[in-house]
Amino acid sequence: MSIFKAYDVRGLHGTEMDEATAGVIGRAFVRVLADLRGKRPGDLRVGLGRDMRLTAPGMAAAYRDGMVSEGAHVIDAGEIATEMLYFLVGSRRLDGGAMCTASHNPKAYTGVKLVREGALALSGEAGIGDIERLVEAGLDQAPGGGSAEEIDLWDEYHAEVLKFIDPGAVEPLKVVVDGGNGMAGPMIGPVLERLGLDLVKLYFEPDGEFPDHEPNPLLEENRQLIMEKVTSEGADLGIAWDGDSDRCFFIDGNGKFCDGDFICALLARSALAVEPGATILYDPRSSRAVPDVVAAAGGRTDLSRVGHAFFKKRMREEDAAFGGEVSGHYYFRDFYCADSGSIPALRILELISREGRSLAQLMEEFHAEYFISGEINSEVDDQAAKMAEIEALHPDAEITHLDGVSIDYPDWHFNVRPSNTEPLLRLNLESLVSREDMETKRDELLAVIRSG
Repeated sequence: MSIFKAYDVRGLHGTEMDEATAGVIGRAFVRVLADLRGKRPGDLRVGLGRDMRLTAPGMAAAYRDGMVSEGAHVIDAGEIATEMLYFLVGSRRLDGGAMCTASHNPKAYTGVKLVREGALALSGEAGIGDIERLVEAGLDQAPGGGSAEEIDLWDEYHAEVLKFIDPGAVEPLKVVVDGGNGMAGPMIGPVLERLGLDLVKLYFEPDGEFPDHEPNPLLEENRQLIMEKVTSEGADLGIAWDGDSDRCFFIDGNGKFCDGDFICALLARSALAVEPGATILYDPRSSRAVPDVVAAAGGRTDLSRVGHAFFKKRMREEDAAFGGEVSGHYYFRDFYCADSGSIPALRILELISREGRSLAQLMEEFHAEYFISGEINSEVDDQAAKMAEIEALHPDAEITHLDGVSIDYPDWHFNVRPSNTEPLLRLNLESLVSREDMETKRDELLAVIRSG
């Protein structure tokens, strides 16, 4: 399987990727960036960051050496969270940036997320494929002539994200925070401490060994402890981050995981309180809670394909104030249309403080009206044929093809989309009738999806 993915480059260190690979990718990235920017490589200014993985220092140095050997000037921010790389590229108006990270993957993995100017992500459809072709074809002698400098971005970044809320509005809540031994501790910890919160910290020190659990809160086994800790501590809520901390996830005061659809709806409400009438983006998998909340708050909604590269582009096209995916990626126009794990945490803390209602109470409003299946994966060899079969079974529905196939009826809907990297179909279904209705329709669809 190729290390060049839909949204980044990622693979096992030592067998699929190593420092030599990183050096060549760094060189190819500069060449592609020069073409995209219409500049000579020697005129490029490129940001660089790395996460806490044990292999990250060596891999990041190799990316830097590769970029420098092609003539670029590299601004190296050292060990940072992914959204800080976006901030570096956006705030300094750099030509692009490379973040050495494997995100939420286990410790054996390494990788790199690549962006162009404005922190706009490269993807398999725009940029990453070009890099892959250059790497596979082989590069000639590097021209040299580049340079590098090291900077400290931390204080500047912390001041920036605090601008997204009124710090004085946040009540002294008790919050369990789980950094998963990723970058969340240094990224958001100092900001939360300034707010006077009562913090119960779990795995808040970066540690590339991941001694406690993998840094992927979407997996239930990785969030069991924080769910239990919220209830045992009598906390108001819990917040967990993935490894490179560009996604955050919420646990309500009852110890229940909060679905990304509903958090997206709350963040949309928060965004519209700041900018009435704004446009909000959401993905085709989402609960109707999102457009309903936006409409009630006087905003406008539109859809985007799943994936951060598509969302960031669509945010710019629609001048959207906020965008959210059910997977925990939340995007903010005033943060270079980039996804952040800090700003959603701060906005939710501010929202529940202002409304005087707990996160559990806010979630219960959604649970009483919107009955969602969550994302369910099924192995399917011929995904296109299966989606066509499903579509043919619903001729009376409203059917769209923005991302996979979406089938909409007045009181229920679903989306089926193929995985970008595996032979899987992903189902998300919602009923507005009852949980039992959702479960019945879910099981009927899964029987079709999984039939031979």
